[in-house]
Amino acid sequence: MTDDVGVRLLGPVTGVLGGQEVELGAARQRAVMAMLASPPGRVVTMGQLLEGLWGEAPPPSAEQSVYTYVAGLRRALEPGRERGRRSTVLVGEAGGYRLLLAPGQVDSCLFTELVDAARLLGPAGGDDTLRLLDRALALWRGVALSGLAGPFAEAERARLDELFLSAAEGRAETLLHLGRPREAVTGLQELVARHPLRERLHELLVLALHGADRPAEALLAYERARRILDEELGVLPGEGLRAAHRLVLSGGAEEPASARPPVPRQLPRDLIGFVGRSEEVARLRSLLAPEDGPPHPVVAVSGPPGVGKSALAVHVGHAVEDRFPDGQLAIGLRGGTPGVAPLPAHEIAGRLLRGIGASNEDIPADVDEAAAMWRSRLHGRKLLVLLDDAAGLAQIRPFLGTPLGVTVLVTSRESFTAGDDCVQLRLRPFSEPEAAAMLSKLAGDERVAADAGHTAALVRLCDGLPLALRIAGARLADHPEWSVGTLAARLTDERGRLRELTAGDLAVRSSLSGSHSGLAASPRPLDRMAADTLPLLGLLNVPDVTPEVAAMLLGTGVEEARRALDRLADAHLVDRPKPGRYQLHDLVRLFAGELRPEDWKRPLARALAYFAASARLSSVTVDPHRVQLARHVDGPSREFADAAEAQSWFLEEAHVLSAAAVQALNSADDEIAELGVTLTFALKWHQQRARASQEIIEFNTLALRVCERLGDERAALIAHDNIANGMRLTGRTEEAVVHLEAELELATRLGDSFGELRALGNLANAYVTGQRFAEALPYAERQLAVARDAGAQVGVRFALLMLGMAYQGTARPVEASRALTEGMAMAQVAGDTTHEGLFRLSLGEVLLELDDAERALEHIRAATTVLYSGGYMFRVNGLVSLSKASRALGKLDDALDYVTQALDLTRRHGYPTWEQRAGAELAAVREAMRVAGREL
Repeated sequence: MTDDVGVRLLGPVTGVLGGQEVELGAARQRAVMAMLASPPGRVVTMGQLLEGLWGEAPPPSAEQSVYTYVAGLRRALEPGRERGRRSTVLVGEAGGYRLLLAPGQVDSCLFTELVDAARLLGPAGGDDTLRLLDRALALWRGVALSGLAGPFAEAERARLDELFLSAAEGRAETLLHLGRPREAVTGLQELVARHPLRERLHELLVLALHGADRPAEALLAYERARRILDEELGVLPGEGLRAAHRLVLSGGAEEPASARPPVPRQLPRDLIGFVGRSEEVARLRSLLAPEDGPPHPVVAVSGPPGVGKSALAVHVGHAVEDRFPDGQLAIGLRGGTPGVAPLPAHEIAGRLLRGIGASNEDIPADVDEAAAMWRSRLHGRKLLVLLDDAAGLAQIRPFLGTPLGVTVLVTSRESFTAGDDCVQLRLRPFSEPEAAAMLSKLAGDERVAADAGHTAALVRLCDGLPLALRIAGARLADHPEWSVGTLAARLTDERGRLRELTAGDLAVRSSLSGSHSGLAASPRPLDRMAADTLPLLGLLNVPDVTPEVAAMLLGTGVEEARRALDRLADAHLVDRPKPGRYQLHDLVRLFAGELRPEDWKRPLARALAYFAASARLSSVTVDPHRVQLARHVDGPSREFADAAEAQSWFLEEAHVLSAAAVQALNSADDEIAELGVTLTFALKWHQQRARASQEIIEFNTLALRVCERLGDERAALIAHDNIANGMRLTGRTEEAVVHLEAELELATRLGDSFGELRALGNLANAYVTGQRFAEALPYAERQLAVARDAGAQVGVRFALLMLGMAYQGTARPVEASRALTEGMAMAQVAGDTTHEGLFRLSLGEVLLELDDAERALEHIRAATTVLYSGGYMFRVNGLVSLSKASRALGKLDDALDYVTQALDLTRRHGYPTWEQRAGAELAAVREAMRVAGREL
């Protein structure tokens, strides 16, 4: 660590170097330093930095910005560090950064240490306590983290401000204990002016004025406090402030302590079989029982139905009960109980007040008045309040804002991010080890351990949901004759899975139904729209959806759909795995499927038509010269500004489009299945560029069955063609030829000249790919003749390409050069860059055979530039050809570099044919190096 470096956060964020203040750059750069220094010495991950600076939606350039900020901070703190030398102050580690300073070198950490030490001594520590607090408060130079914005800065500033006020109150208490009230008065008056709603400051000011023999001012101070609390908050003074007032009125005489009601202990019993959640337990304990300072005022545990929110809250509540000596209250709010209305506010108020000793006669009928009484009676208490299964923030909002020392612990299926002073812990399903541990507790260790594979399958079938796992464990316990595999097999059938996940009064279906019915019965239009959205999402068996897709299902605008999806996410019925994408877990998807609306086909058809139209337009935008065999679909489509956006969209949506195509192709409904065929054909060029050969074969085999079922021979032509193309790409030449000959026979019988042209060209292509060049020649020649007669320029170009490659393969390089040169010129005129690149690549290889290596290298370089985005196989082909041309010119280092890149690509993507070709070229390069006296 570097002793002469420091960081100041208690005011404007600055550095210290050799005792001199150092500027740390722009606001976000200073915010990065604040995060690294709070406290120093720990790794702050890139994810934490992004979230702390920008929240949940950082811009695309955020990571690069962080790198820039870190570099700027290193320059500021180590101005003499040589370029390239490792930093000794701010180092990169394990996906993040660590600031190598001691806590005492950061003023906010030193402040916290001093305040903690003073708290241990308490006011009874007298002058020692006072010295510690004076030293701590002297560190402040203004507003903490001044000028910084962002989630971290705002939260840390609030924490430090609260700690400052606590320290200032502690200093005043210590002065009163030392009998020096006059020294406390001025500071308290200033603090009261700045924080008029902080009741403890008013209380200390009244006591200080009383101790300084200024009773009239003490009474005025109390009256001002009472009026402010009434006008601003609508509450009466708390017990501490009222006691100070009585002390002034009595002239200092001691009052007898009033008897307190019994300490409430209302938490339900902790589960004997509680397992897992170690991270979440630690997080909650740190909030409810921090090592320093009061517990956090509001903590919400949120998550989907059945995820174990209540069990976790009760478990942690028992674990920290010693930190709440005035007891624990617990109320079930019925927010997700099917068929039962949520507990109304006036009933919540009554239960809370009765829990701390109020009689029924004392409880106001008005909810706001009852809530004010609730807050006033909590002053000076250390109480934990569990509000279980809240319907939402609105249900409990009147009962928040409690004095420090009181914590409201809430569980809910809804999001509580909008709550003031609320820290939310989102509970996720169990990890596989946690889930297995729960099953072991319920069904027996030996039984679960003996069937590890089926246990993992059972966990997946239960979505890791504790409720589902508890039911599964209970069913195994009820059926000792079952193995874990027996139950897993029963759950494998999706049609009966929710029925199987029922045990006694526990049921996954009813748990999910509570959330959905709550939305459906809500008076808010958005809630009802969200309820209508869930069954529609169940119509699509896809990994996730976007608002655009949801809009197709709903028949609404995109923004309305987005709001409905966000509402479902807030209710934890869908997940947001990343911004703009929404996902149903399997059990929720099955439940949504049970809600299938009567008019299910129309919304599903709209969504599938949107997929097909968007995929087709994306393919056209990426390469407008490729023939689109998918029929045009009427209806909305995603729009694309350029080829890059279209390609990016497809890569993002590929997993969804594939799943939607398979679902539609397997549908018994003819209209839906036909849309599946259209979508499959629209995916053709994208799949070919990605060399997704097996997917092409599987999808189009399904499409062919649909075409045969519907009697659609023209669509069957296309399916045969696509299947053959996939087989060609995997070296299955004979099988490809079977499908292409079937296509040619159909096209001839139907009088489809373009289908005939396509079949001839692809037969030539299949034989060329299979290195059977002599067999390719007659098909290429027939295609060229048919294409010239039909005036089909793209057909002519393709035929010339096949002819050139077939001539090259049959040792006729001069004829190959003529065909390829003619085709390249046509491609340039048409602006077809893909064809131009293929012609140049083949022409370069022919020119190598004609001993014109210079021109060959020129053509191959141009080809690789054009074809780079066309898929990794084009890149491999180009790299091998570049190696050959460079080797012919004696540029052996270049050749070695090119062929090494090619081999790396083939090994990563697994294409044996090209791996063999690249391997042969590598051997040739090594031999050339050996001959040149440069053995590796």
